[in-house]
Amino acid sequence: MPSRVASTAIDLRRTILLSRRQFLKSASLASLAGSAMTWAEPLTARASAMHQQMLIFDGHVHALDREFYHGGSMGERSNQGQWDLVRAKEGGEKAFFLSIFVPEEYYPGRFETKQTLRRIDHAYRQLALNRDKVVLARKASEVQAAAASGRLAAVLDIEGSYDLDGDLGVLRELHARGLSSAQLSAHNWNQHYADACCSPAKANGLTENGRKLIREMNRLGMVINVSHSADTTMQQAIEVSDHPVVATHHGLRSVNDIPRNIPDSLLQKLAAKGGVLGIQIGSEFAYPKEYAWITEHRRKTFWDTTDIPTRVKGKSIYEVDELVAPGYPMLGAEVPAAVQMGVDNWVDVVDRVIRLVGEDHVALGSDFDGGPTLARGMRDVRDLPMITESMLRRGYSEERIRKFWGGNLLRVFGEIAGG
Repeated sequence: MPSRVASTAIDLRRTILLSRRQFLKSASLASLAGSAMTWAEPLTARASAMHQQMLIFDGHVHALDREFYHGGSMGERSNQGQWDLVRAKEGGEKAFFLSIFVPEEYYPGRFETKQTLRRIDHAYRQLALNRDKVVLARKASEVQAAAASGRLAAVLDIEGSYDLDGDLGVLRELHARGLSSAQLSAHNWNQHYADACCSPAKANGLTENGRKLIREMNRLGMVINVSHSADTTMQQAIEVSDHPVVATHHGLRSVNDIPRNIPDSLLQKLAAKGGVLGIQIGSEFAYPKEYAWITEHRRKTFWDTTDIPTRVKGKSIYEVDELVAPGYPMLGAEVPAAVQMGVDNWVDVVDRVIRLVGEDHVALGSDFDGGPTLARGMRDVRDLPMITESMLRRGYSEERIRKFWGGNLLRVFGEIAGG
């Protein structure tokens, strides 16, 4: 990536008022006077000790968006965003699905495949730069070995697989480059093999080529990720796949009725196949009261991307870089205390999943630095122990907490990718 992108992006950050970060913060400053964005309260000794002993395997992290667009190393503590390797370790994380994120701005110019290769190259350079802190993992045993060595394990997962076009050759090439997981639908747009959650139906789920792609992912031992997929796509993927299917960062539609959340009936089908639902950590998915406030002040839903073709028309890939750079890292909204989600409200969603399908099918899919609005008192990944505290207060066993934090996702990753 040319160095001019990073420098131009810094200038743009100072001047462009329509970035996601500034747009959210300017939503209604007057109403934020009562905001309670406080630091985390002290934990009990039991929760703190138990948390650090857990294998915490996060199903979805935007680990490198900030570094790709603005430079720097994910191995250095940042005062921006919600996640870096230093803070992740302090928060107890041992492994994570590293999102290779290709947003919609790259689609109209058909730059998405090139951008995927650039992002994978960047990921490898960052992994090499921070080899003392993180290692690539393609099997469950490699996740465990990394944890034993004191390093985090990174599993490459593409978010926004518009580039695949259902092409099995492209899939095999990306797998050979280290991609272990692929989100079926494009980020929020349909493409040529799978419908997304937030676009009008095109294929009514999967095309025949989409079914072939799922069977090839099964053969390669790749995780099939149905987050962002349409209901029809999710249902058909579960039916076609020989392996369990994972929704890495999701919520429940019975909690908040939005297209990005999964209906209870599909959750039950996903679990019956052995799959796992990663719960996204933000209030937008998990807390209707706060979501309603955020939506009102955004003046559009967070998946509305209809203006993108006009904004990127005629731009080169480097100009697209400059256009999107100010939006990274993606931050959650600042909200008044009266509507703010608490950690216990978020754990209520975990409770509901367990009541519906049992404790073997739920995990964390935080979406850190992907825009989630965190619970009251949570600064960033460092405050994950607050969730352990909440779970202990409501009587969760240590076994259940272990399953949630990493046991379930590790089990499914092992079944799909091998031990």
